[in-house]
Parts: sequence; structure tokens; C-alpha cells
Amino acid sequence: MTSAQARTALKKYFGYDDFRPLQLSIIEHVYAGHDGIVLMPTGGGKSMCFQIPAVTMTGTAVVVSPLISLMKDQVDGLRAAGIRAAFLNSSQQGSESHAVEQAYENGELHLLYVSPEKLLSPGFFSFLKRRRVCLFAIDEAHCISAWGHDFRPDYTMLRQLKSAFPEVPVLALTATADRLTRRDMAEQLGIPDAKQFIASFNRPNLSLEVRPGQKRREQIVRFIRERPEQAGIVYCLSRKQTEQLAEKLREAGYNAEAYHAGLSADRRGKVQTDFINDKTLIVCATVAFGMGIDKSNVRWVIHYTLPKNLENYYQEIGRAGRDGSKADTLLFYSYNDYTTLKDMISGGGNAEIQLAKLERMKEYAESLACRRRILLNYFSEDHGDDCGNCDVCANPPERFDGTVLAQKALSAVARLQQSVGVGMAIDVLRGSNRQDILKQGYDQVKTYGAGRDLSTYDWNQYFNQLISLGYLYVAHEDYNKLRLAPAARRVLFEGETVELVKFQTIQKRKKQEEGKTAKRAAAPRSRGSLFDALRELRRSLAREAAIPPYLIFSDKTLEEMSAAAPTTPRALSRISGVGEVKLARFGDHFLQAIRQYGGEPPAARRAAVPPADAAPHLLTYDAYLRGSEVREIARERGLKTSVVYTHLARAYREGKELEITDLLPGQVMDWIDEAIRAVPDTAGRKGVLAYIAEHQQDGVVRSHHLELAEAYRHRNPLPTTP
Repeated sequence: MTSAQARTALKKYFGYDDFRPLQLSIIEHVYAGHDGIVLMPTGGGKSMCFQIPAVTMTGTAVVVSPLISLMKDQVDGLRAAGIRAAFLNSSQQGSESHAVEQAYENGELHLLYVSPEKLLSPGFFSFLKRRRVCLFAIDEAHCISAWGHDFRPDYTMLRQLKSAFPEVPVLALTATADRLTRRDMAEQLGIPDAKQFIASFNRPNLSLEVRPGQKRREQIVRFIRERPEQAGIVYCLSRKQTEQLAEKLREAGYNAEAYHAGLSADRRGKVQTDFINDKTLIVCATVAFGMGIDKSNVRWVIHYTLPKNLENYYQEIGRAGRDGSKADTLLFYSYNDYTTLKDMISGGGNAEIQLAKLERMKEYAESLACRRRILLNYFSEDHGDDCGNCDVCANPPERFDGTVLAQKALSAVARLQQSVGVGMAIDVLRGSNRQDILKQGYDQVKTYGAGRDLSTYDWNQYFNQLISLGYLYVAHEDYNKLRLAPAARRVLFEGETVELVKFQTIQKRKKQEEGKTAKRAAAPRSRGSLFDALRELRRSLAREAAIPPYLIFSDKTLEEMSAAAPTTPRALSRISGVGEVKLARFGDHFLQAIRQYGGEPPAARRAAVPPADAAPHLLTYDAYLRGSEVREIARERGLKTSVVYTHLARAYREGKELEITDLLPGQVMDWIDEAIRAVPDTAGRKGVLAYIAEHQQDGVVRSHHLELAEAYRHRNPLPTTP
């Protein structure tokens, strides 16, 4: 198998021109027969890492998933794309199971989804050996680790896979696993030396906001009113909260339902099905809801109360904006939420670890550092730039140069051999005469007493900020000892400056926020009535096909359609997310709707044919507008593809009408914008590309992407950062 075959399959089945960061590397790793651990955020494209090998390798890929409610959605989506897939779990009747088993034995399946219980049932390994298994994919693999947030003891039996099928690669995938959980996953699965692939957890399309917990219901009604006809989830701590809030929203005129474990299985199934099919737009749910949801067009997620840890929080907000389009998240926080959760966790299993993680969740909610930085640093992603898309960045606090304070704190941790917790580090900095400090000889370290001018309270605040900013982390598995993160070296030895928040600002903002609701406008959407018409068509086609609407095309794909208004099959095929099977099955319906809505193609496509002696870039521009693809133009005009892109960029700079962002796959525009902000102007293109290679994986952004992006920013400058 080759990367070229993988790219061909990507376009054919899924309609994408380029892989996301790490996906191709993981696929090639599987092709080579190696085991792997994959950590990718929700919506980051984990499934593609085993679905592409499944359709390109000989044999069947077996996917182990604990989410029975999700299997049917995934299989329906794969079948809609032309991929042969099926599932086996306890929800099926005997005849259904027999038909799937027969299809597997006949070699008719690309993918077979099974529950862990089914996989480990007597005789199932023997059944699988009747055909060739090309890959085992373990989804939600954090469930195998007692350190994980959703530990399932039955999952630990999955280590039998490697013994029974030693030659078959095992790919363990999860969206939420900290450093300790990832290591334990590999050990439990019997693949301790498996390569770990850790994708960027940066989801720039998600806005992040935390608000005080006063008058939550009224705030939620206003929040939803600003986002009409958008699907969303409100996560609540208790069953009672879900029922009361759903009733409140219905009284306000919204189609909302409650979901919790106290409902009958039939009722839970109906709520979930109606939400997936856009019949119900709002679900007020306990945390159990969402584990079986693969819905790509959830546009917002609200947390009515504080989650237990950042892993849960990140996984739950990750259910919004899975299609890559803009989405909003909102967390309500009060100290009472924290104490309630603390009481619930105390006395339970792994209480010490879980309480430490709750503290980090509380620090996130109370922090005045960029929220995205806190999240990314928590998942060991060294991220030093503010995001510009959270409430703290929108209203930045007053900061000061805290480099000297940071150097003292980091130096103390280093000189204490990274063997103490926060309390001891502070006592050493303040020159405490505690007997255990003297006994350990900590009074002899160079930083002893270096911070006696600050109170214990102040140092606690500063240490919390240094942890949030990613200079330190807490080793929960080793008695909560402080460890230096890679970023600490830059402060201690490379002259990096550290900005910390003034306490006066913290106190001032807390007073301002009491009894006051932060006002935040809904994220701008590039949607108009054509988008609404296409969405209604999608809903109608989904009813006929008996599948969820988002499995036909995502919101992101509909947005691109409404912006580009393609009127030919070739032009429609250039829209991201339109693969061969979906083009053949649904293309005519969408093309007809676009033609009926617009009457004629956009003005750019009605442009007069330029004379034969026109400038070369205008001839290229005209060919592109008339539906020719870049490679076609290059072949017909005897040009390199890079030259074609240069021509299109020049035409756009000169004011020609062109959806230039269609030529920039995935999140490339966001990455380029981030790099432009981060590197000095003198760094030039090489500097921008080097930054992207370091932070977003090499090979994803190419020179012609940068040239197109520069043309786009020539006419659409980046907004200045406040």
C-alpha cells in the first residue's frame, strides 16, 4: 500500500483532497504492520486513520468500540460513502448477526465494528480467523486504563488480542488521555513499544467562554435566542437539572428534551434519534449523553455545572463543531459546584487523583489566562500563544512582566530535584524553618528564601498561573509532585519572558462579574438563505434515505456549496466532503437546488472569455472559473501546478472574483494565520512555513498554500489583536 493509494481513497470515498495532520503518517505506520497509540481530539479525524487502511488493505479491519449506540451511525455513514461496513453487538437479533457473520466470512466487508463483549465472547477469535484481519482498531481506548476518566474493567481483557493475532497491527485511539493514561494504555494492550501519535488538540473553530453561575437558565435562553435553528447540548450534573431546564426551554418556545439514565431505554433512544435526525435541536443531558453521538453539526455546547476534570470537559465541548465550522462553548461556574463535586468524589475509587484533576478544572474556570492555552498545555501540547477566540482574549486582564518570579519558582522546582509538591516549593521559596525542610537539607538550596517577600497566598496564585501556562505540570501518579515542562527551559536558559496577571485585576474582575452576565455575540456565520435551502434539501433527502442529515453532507460542506454555488458536477466535486458515491447519489439534487435558487451561475463564472493574447494568469483564471481543475489546467496549458496556483493568487490580488479559500484544504488558513501572527515580518515565507512545520506537522502546508493565503490576506487583512 502507498500514500498515493490512501489519497485516492480519501478523495473517492470522503471527498477530501488532503489529509489532516498526522493522519497519513498513522496510515503509513499501519501499512508497515506496526502498532500505534493515537491521541486526537474529538472531531480531529481519528476514524479516518483506520477507515482508509480498511478500504485499501487486503482483508477486514475490526473496530472495537464500547459505544453500541454509535455503531449504527458510523456504519450508516460509511455505507452512504460507498464503503462496505457492518456491526455486531447485543442489540441485534440472531438473523441479523448471522447475515453479518456470513458477509464477513465471504470477504464482503471493509470494516466490522464489534463491542468488547462480543469480541471476547467464546469462539469469536476462531470466527475472526476464518478470514484475514488486516487491522484491529481499539476506539475509546482510554477505557482500558484505571487512570482514565471512563475506566471499564472488561476492557483490560483486550490484551488477549495481541497474543491471538501477533502479526495484525493494533491501533489504539482516544480523544482524551493524559500522559499517564497513554502509557498505561500501551501496557494494558500488550504493545508497550507502540509509537505514539499525538495530534494537535487545538480546535480553533471552538470559542471558549466561562461565566459566573448566577441566573443560568435566563442566560441560556438568551444564548440560544442568538443562535436560531442551531443544534446544541446542555450538560447538567443531575437528572433533576436536565428535566427542569428542558421544561424551562420548552416554555420559552424551544424544542428541547431531557436525557438521563433514569429514563427508559426506549425514551433515551428516541431522544437520541430525534437529536441525530434534527427533529429535536436541543438536549439537556447528563454526561452519559454524547458518547454515542457522531453528529457533526452540533453548533454549541453548554455546561450548566462544572465537569469533574478537563478530560471530560474537553471531550464534551469537542462534540460541537466536528465538521470544522464555527461553534460556541459556554461553561457556568460557581464555588458551590466545586464543593458539590468534591463531596461526590471523596471516598470513591482513585479519589486522590480525581480530586487533583478536579482542582485543575477549578483552576481553569477561575483562571485569567487564555483558556485554549490552559487546555493545550494540560494535554502536554506546548502552546505559548493566546488564541483570540476565548472570553479572556476578548477581554484581556492587566498583566505584568513576571519573568523573575517565574525564574525563582522554576529554579526552586529544579533545585529540589522535581521531588516536591506546590506547598513544599513555596515554603522553600519563603525560607520556612519547618523541621522537615531542615532535615531534608532544603535550606541549603540556592533558592531557599528567594521569595520571602511574597505571601504564601500570592505564591499559590503564581504557581497556578505557571501550571496553566504550561511551564510546570503536576505528576498525579507520583504524589502530585511538580515537574518542569519543556517550556520551563526557555525561561531558565533562553531568555523567554513570562507575563503574569496582576492580583488586583483578578479581584477587580471577580467583583465586576458578580451579578453581571457577560455579553457575547454569536460567532459570525457565512450562511444565507441558500444555505438554509440546502439544509432543508438535506433534511428531506435524509428522511428518504433513513439516515441522519449530517451523513449526507456536513454543515461545513453546505457552507462551501452556498458560497461557491457550483452548477456543474465537476465544480460540485471540488467542494470538500463531496466524494464519488455521494456525488452520484445526491449531486443532481443539490445542483438543481443551487440552479433554482440562483437562476444562473455566480457572476464570476459568467465572465467574458478573455482574448487569446490576454495575460497568462487571466487565461488560467478563466479556465478555472469554467470548471477545470488545477491539474487539468496545468496539463492543458503545459504549466507546473505551482504556476497555476501563482496565477490564481495573482488574479485574486488584482480583484478578480474567486473563492480562493476553496483551494486551501482543511484548517490550513487558520494555521497560516496563526504563523503570521507568531513570526516576525522579517522571517518571510520560510519562517512561516518553518513555524507551521514545527507546530502543525510537516508536509501539510505547502508553499503554494502560503502564496494563496497571502493573496487572500491582501484583500482580507487579519483583524488586529486587542
